[in-house]
Amino acid sequence: MLTLLAFVGAPAFAATVSLAGFSYSGDAQSIAARFPYTQRFNQAMTAQGSSTDKVLGQMLASTKIDNFTLQQGELAQLKGRDQAIAVSMVMTSETVSYERFGGLYKLFINLRGQALFFDFKSMTILRSYPITVAYLDVLGAPPSDAVLDDRVRKLFLGDGDKAGLLQRFSSQLAAATLPEHVPRFLQVGKVSISPEARNELPEAFKATPTTAETWLADQLSEMIATRAGVPVLPYAKGYAIGNTMAMRFADGTVFNLKIPEADYVFSVDLTQFKRVKTGESAAGASYVYGSFVDLKLVEPVSGRAYLDAKIKNGEVKLVPATQSEIDDFPSYSVSLRSLFSKFTGVLGGKDDPWIKSAVTASDINAQISATKTVLQSCK
Repeated sequence: MLTLLAFVGAPAFAATVSLAGFSYSGDAQSIAARFPYTQRFNQAMTAQGSSTDKVLGQMLASTKIDNFTLQQGELAQLKGRDQAIAVSMVMTSETVSYERFGGLYKLFINLRGQALFFDFKSMTILRSYPITVAYLDVLGAPPSDAVLDDRVRKLFLGDGDKAGLLQRFSSQLAAATLPEHVPRFLQVGKVSISPEARNELPEAFKATPTTAETWLADQLSEMIATRAGVPVLPYAKGYAIGNTMAMRFADGTVFNLKIPEADYVFSVDLTQFKRVKTGESAAGASYVYGSFVDLKLVEPVSGRAYLDAKIKNGEVKLVPATQSEIDDFPSYSVSLRSLFSKFTGVLGGKDDPWIKSAVTASDINAQISATKTVLQSCK
């Protein structure tokens, strides 16, 4: 078993990146327990004469990649080269659950992963871009295995105009960059959820002590990567022990990746979810679903804080009078994801008047400017 060291070597000027394919994070012995539906999806693909790696390869063959040349081949071919940069689609988490409310069943599926770049020769992490997809629905009967497998398949491969996890991986590679110098690392490293907010989460998020926190960290990390264009180190507490993250490929190859110490750390505290009725008529009622977070950005070595703000966001949901039960979590999830999307969009350079009413910090413009400078140094 190989161990990756933190990236502290010479600059990485890599014009070519090898596709290492699909892999799982975490303890190899627990993959079947942690990723049962993902494994069933992969088995079904194999039974149809295909594979996840093959579909990834086909997608990437037609994807225009701006900042490097992607080559496809066996991982073993990289051994012995002076320089060999590889990228893998690493599954980091799978959540599949349903809950009964009266005669209805709330189904929630969340697949999370990342585009992970690493130097195969020196076994060093270079970059990481988180990706996630989710499915939320209300059914009239408990979902069968066939229904669950169908929804997971659509989350991987896409459904109509909705991109799946594999397409999001391809899209991320299209815009990804490799560092031209020793990089400064950014991470969502500290996460907390108030008891009141935790009560609004699905039961699946309460399965382990870190499930909900990992979900929250991944939501913010993905938006930083996609909206601000900055790579983010994995949230270590969710699927790492001792600040290392194991990665197992389909051929059985296992690496232990050392997650570098972050130069800058975001901390996020989900303090409250709140639902407020704003109107009612014979046709139905309207509600605003609010999310409230405290967000900070700190340099651990110096203790300097670049960002320290309370942020809120509300999204409107119309509920028809014929609907007897309300499933709140999908609307809270949309509200929270929108909050992260809007705020990181501002950090990425977008001018959004939403920020004036959403943030309670008198010097928020100065904080945003300082945070933008930090993010730019991590690209």
